[in-house]
Amino acid sequence: MAMSYEAQKPVIGFSCGDLNGIGMEIIIKTLSDQRLLDSCTPVVFASNKSLNFYRKSLPEANFNYNSIKDFSRLSSKQVNIFNVWEEEVVITPGQLNETGGKYALLSLQEATKALKEGHIQGLVTAPIHKKNIQSDEFRYSGHTPYFKDYFGAQDVLMFMVADNMRVGLLTEHVTVSEVAKHITKEGIISKLKIMHHSLQKDFGIDTPKLAVLALNPHAGDEGLIGKEEEEIIKPAIKEARQHTLVFGPYAADAFFARGHHEQFDGILAMYHDQGLIPFKSLAFGEGVNYTAGLPVVRTSPDHGTAFDIAGKGVADHISFMAATFECMAIARQRAGYADMRKNPMKKMSARFFANAVDEKIEESE
Repeated sequence: MAMSYEAQKPVIGFSCGDLNGIGMEIIIKTLSDQRLLDSCTPVVFASNKSLNFYRKSLPEANFNYNSIKDFSRLSSKQVNIFNVWEEEVVITPGQLNETGGKYALLSLQEATKALKEGHIQGLVTAPIHKKNIQSDEFRYSGHTPYFKDYFGAQDVLMFMVADNMRVGLLTEHVTVSEVAKHITKEGIISKLKIMHHSLQKDFGIDTPKLAVLALNPHAGDEGLIGKEEEEIIKPAIKEARQHTLVFGPYAADAFFARGHHEQFDGILAMYHDQGLIPFKSLAFGEGVNYTAGLPVVRTSPDHGTAFDIAGKGVADHISFMAATFECMAIARQRAGYADMRKNPMKKMSARFFANAVDEKIEESE
């Protein structure tokens, strides 16, 4: 009996990000693609007025929407705008001000609530500005720690994913002078466990092969250039290897320069720029930020608010579209994974559905 494609469409939410950044623009561009409506039911957490402000500057966008205030009127055939606020908001593209942060937080809070309550099966977050969103309700260095706290996760992994590589970060938004203090055996083992489990549960890789990057140049040269590799990183890898196929530590420069990243399913970098510079250089603008370790699915593009081009209609939405398709794929993969654990005989049908989605997307291109 054939699977009902329509019945399997996940409901995917979108937070608007900073109203003065490129968030609304890339949401409109992404959701103007008919493939999205064929593959999911989108819900944008913002307001009709805010969306219409940006839609005027994108006359080529094929974008119609259904306005809702609760999920009882959700339409599976249109983009849904969940009106988080009704008031008129003064939008000033490219400006860093209190308004942008205030409404970014309102959108994020409503979207996160819907995610927790199960109204949406995944959430794609548009970029926020980490400074102007700060308030008594948001005291975090970014989305990742916010979601960790909101969902009560013991630990999470900032996991940058693309077709040709997946890079996780041991430390995230930590100053370079503080990085070494955050390199611990327990932290490395925790991140490797999350990465291993995510690759199985979220990406369908039965036996993931992981790599760990060194902290110091030349992987410490056996203790001559720093002690972290010998005293912390290698012991952590040795312990993790009891349950995970993991190798390293590798000197980061040679690792990427020689293409070794293509031989691993996941790579653990020690700090932000060590992982993100090669990732953004090699992911060809299609990178996605995924928060692994949560009980829910959240993705985002691998860029920021881009105030310098906001409101000009020129923002590239490719990474945001990639984040949307990744969110859908992980939501379906998770559902299939949970189902397969209950009934392994359903593995074939889950793969059939994934292939059917891929074929449908290819046909529309």
